Order: sequence, then structure tokens, then C-alpha cells
Amino acid sequence: MLAAAQRLRRSTDFAAAVRGGRRAGRGAVVVHLAVPVTVDPSTLTSPEPVRDNSAEQSSVPSRAGFVVSKAVGNAVTRNRVRRRLRALVRERLTALPAGSTLVVRALPAAAEASYPRLATDLDAAIAVAGSPRERRSR
Repeated sequence: MLAAAQRLRRSTDFAAAVRGGRRAGRGAVVVHLAVPVTVDPSTLTSPEPVRDNSAEQSSVPSRAGFVVSKAVGNAVTRNRVRRRLRALVRERLTALPAGSTLVVRALPAAAEASYPRLATDLDAAIAVAGSPRERRSR
């Protein structure tokens, strides 16, 4: 089980991660990853001194939330999928940047997916969502 400080519980937290984060879907899961913005003091032109938040940022834990809708299956199936995803995310939460917010949404295919397949899909989705954005050429 995730610690209380690592869980998303309020709908505003979920909404902020979904709206402000990067989305990546792989197989049976869709991941929304919101990474906190780090400010580089050398790029700022403001005459006011910049407060160093690096100590505060490192103490803020990464948090995760799960969305498993009724489309996945009945209550037993949804809870099984949620438990599997929670166990997988718990192992990977420390690898995320401090203060990041992760929302994992299970697709209906997650009901029949095996544990290793869920792990593979989750790893691939987190890797894509965590990578820097590339500009598309037109």
C-alpha cells in the first residue's frame, strides 16, 4: 500500500495532473505525469532574488492516483486491477522526480492483462510521459 503522503485523494489533484501533465498510453494503461517545474536562476531577469527551493522540492514526495472505471469490469475486477497497479507503481515511484504527480488510468484491456504485461505497459508509458517533448516538424 502507498503511504498517505504518496496518494492522490482530492479530485482537484487528479484534475491538475491530467490537465497539466504529459499523457502517454501503452497497452492497458494511460499515464498522466506532471513533473514540477524547476526554475533556473540564471535564466531569470527579475531584479528580485530567487529563493532556493531545492531543499523543499527534494522533501516533497512523488504522489500517485489511480482511475479504474466501470468499463474495466465489476467491482472485484476493478479492485484486482487497482491492487496490481498500486503494487507496480509503489516500486517505481522513487524513480520519478521529487514532487511529481502520476495518475494511472486503467483501460478495459487491463482486466485480462497479466501482471508482467501491466508492468511492461506501465514502464513504457512512464518512460514516454517522462521524456522531454520533441518538436514535431511540419
